[in-house]
Amino acid sequence: MHRSTITQARELLRQKKLSSVQLTEAVFARIDQVEDKVQAFVHLTREKALQQARNADTRIAAGEDAPLLGIPIALKDLICTEGSRTTCSSKILDQFVSPYNATVVERLHQAGAVIVGKTNMDEFAMGSSNENSYHHPTMNPWALDRVPGGSSGGSSVAVSAHECVAALGSDTGGSIRQPASFCGVTGLKPTYGRVSRFGLVAFASSLDQIGPLTKTVADAATLMNVIGGKDPRDSTSADVPLPDFTQALQKDVKGMKLGIPKEYFTTGGINADVEKAVQEGIRSLESLGMQTVEVSLPHLDYAVATYYIIACAEASTNLSRYDGVKYGYRADKSDTLVHMYENTREEGFGEEVKRRIILGTFVLSSGYYDAYYLKGQKVRTLIKQDFENALGQCDVIAAPVTPYPAFKLGEKLDDPLQMYLADIYTISANLAGIPAMSIPCGFTGAENLPVGLQLMGRHFDEASLITVGHKFQQTTDFHSQQAPL
Repeated sequence: MHRSTITQARELLRQKKLSSVQLTEAVFARIDQVEDKVQAFVHLTREKALQQARNADTRIAAGEDAPLLGIPIALKDLICTEGSRTTCSSKILDQFVSPYNATVVERLHQAGAVIVGKTNMDEFAMGSSNENSYHHPTMNPWALDRVPGGSSGGSSVAVSAHECVAALGSDTGGSIRQPASFCGVTGLKPTYGRVSRFGLVAFASSLDQIGPLTKTVADAATLMNVIGGKDPRDSTSADVPLPDFTQALQKDVKGMKLGIPKEYFTTGGINADVEKAVQEGIRSLESLGMQTVEVSLPHLDYAVATYYIIACAEASTNLSRYDGVKYGYRADKSDTLVHMYENTREEGFGEEVKRRIILGTFVLSSGYYDAYYLKGQKVRTLIKQDFENALGQCDVIAAPVTPYPAFKLGEKLDDPLQMYLADIYTISANLAGIPAMSIPCGFTGAENLPVGLQLMGRHFDEASLITVGHKFQQTTDFHSQQAPL
């Protein structure tokens, strides 16, 4: 029963063939079985979850219904949850207990979800492998010597290994889509502003977006119905109508235009097996009646540099609040206030976080602001215009998620540039603020590692991605393949 999708579990709960307590206990039994191998979680809320499950069963018995009533969900460890640790997988917040709920958590509670715990991540969401966590690395269930991707690697693994029915992650430069691709699950980054960021611990405020990691596109649609919509507590939350995304599951793709950006297949050194799986995925969509058109995103080459200038600048500002004064880790034996600040940040932050803070501080500094940060913002505008032009010629863009499948643990840790280049196909969607999704589309030859197909759409048109992705999953079985765990 722990292998159920949201759709399957809801039906079993409605028919009283399964109780939420039974489902939640099955999920925790699965966690007890595999967690020592994959290490997807940093904190479990077993007792709270079982109480929430008992409450859900009472509501079901009384004839109530809600979109996620009784469904076990996991949360990335940067989403504030009242009374639970929210550490961002960092030493500096290791013992921090949130005094409030993020908006998405409140909405999950209203929808009847059961929260099973917090998942591991790259520290402050800075990484593409889940190896930058203060707690421990997370392993890919398809091959335990491989990374799960980052920074939402824990959430992706928890879904792939059936340690929860679905999970929430966050995506700043590909942090939902890349681990979804590496772990063979569905990951959706919504349009910037579609989902409230209130209670999301910020990395880069103009790029961060919460989104679902699920076993199917249909499940992603259900979760989006719950977490999306305007929030007055988040000034970046867009006041646009929230459609019923499950209606998009009923639509056909015949006659829709699929844009193929030529640059995605000529830049980034794409692996042959990955390219083959993506191209076959595109041909599958063509066979369903979609018309392919070539489009161009000419500023893709500048995306990585632009992203790391803007993201690091915002990280430098956002992380300046961690100083050991009001909350979080404080260094001992400092003789002055300045030394306490210095020692706290030196001891509390990991190497990758410190690297990005230093880079961000540099590009914001006097004399360099115009040359780097301002220029980066101008190029960001050009990238956004590229997508607007391309999506004026098609309904959805199809491309790879990553240049290669999941790489081995430790393989890129000593080469930050190579790690950054892993995001080359995902970061443009964040810079443009458009929705993007990864769906399983095949496997590599010898290693049998999952490969994801990336779908990108117009602002606030997640529905088209859901329509295309769901139709693809109705006619393929890549999403239903099980990791050998």
